Amino acid sequence: MNVTQTKLPGVLLIEPDVHGDERGFLVETFQAARYLDAAGIAPQFVQDNHSRSRRGVLRGLHFQRVQPQGKLVRVSRGEVFDVVVDVNPESSTFGQWVGASLSDRNHHQLWIPPGFAHGYLVLSDAADCEYKCTDYHHPQSEAGVIWNDPDLRIDWPLDNPTLSAKDRALPTLAELTRRR
Repeated sequence: MNVTQTKLPGVLLIEPDVHGDERGFLVETFQAARYLDAAGIAPQFVQDNHSRSRRGVLRGLHFQRVQPQGKLVRVSRGEVFDVVVDVNPESSTFGQWVGASLSDRNHHQLWIPPGFAHGYLVLSDAADCEYKCTDYHHPQSEAGVIWNDPDLRIDWPLDNPTLSAKDRALPTLAELTRRR
């Protein structure tokens, strides 16, 4: 397993070992001792989520103010451009983002510690995104940042994604920070 620290503290790109031959492949998507040894990740996961979306759908950028969730994200079908944003005003990387291609071909994963905003854009005809969470969904504390916040300058590979009504109404990071 190869683990790469991104420019955001604690956000890791994980490349698990893939064992393949003419029959297909086997990849261990999580094993507590190995992830602790290789990446320093020792969360207690309490919830697994599976989302299927079609090409051009953008989900995010979401986080929870109360009960923030750490997430181990992977794509089991298709491809997404996955984005993590530092939304902590006291952080030295506040307002910075990282992006990574996650797909069923590269088997890459992102470890996103609690407290970061997360979203992804589907690049394939359809994509299944699966993620393990360190805390339960807490609808009352949902928050987010608009995908095209001009101050963030996220380099999304599509200019006109399909968004939910809720995601279209999200504030900019500056607006969100003023509301706290």
